[in-house]
Amino acid sequence: MKTRRDQAIEPTDPDIDLSVPAQRREPARGQAPVIAVVAVGGGLGAIARFGASLLWPTPAGAFPWTTLLVNAVGCAMIGVFMVITTDVWAAHRLVRPFFGTGVLGGFTTFSTYAVDIQHLVQSGHARTGLAYLAATLLAALAAVWAAAAAARRLISWRTT
Repeated sequence: MKTRRDQAIEPTDPDIDLSVPAQRREPARGQAPVIAVVAVGGGLGAIARFGASLLWPTPAGAFPWTTLLVNAVGCAMIGVFMVITTDVWAAHRLVRPFFGTGVLGGFTTFSTYAVDIQHLVQSGHARTGLAYLAATLLAALAAVWAAAAAARRLISWRTT
């Protein structure tokens, strides 16, 4: 009888029996390189984001333009990257976790976005916080869509 835990971790290898403790570790061992590249990439992305915040600091109560720009640029890069790795290039299995999840996940900062909104609202700048909430959401969605569409157009133009 399978438990909820066994059902949540279905192995890709049909020869692995999750009821055997030693075999439950098998899927986890295969994920070690993925976890490592996500961690390294995330660190690099976070350093880049931190650098942007040092170059363009946001004064208290001001509109957080740097975080909005970082998130929009990161989303645009995600759009281009996903098109390249799905439509153009058969990437190594660690490229997407490293760059997409790691670097770009560490670079974009939706946790800081949430904290920025909280600080704006708590400091009496609720309208600015709401404007920032909407502007970041719209900018991020528009950036990923526009960048992916532009990348697809460029690829189709170059192949014709």
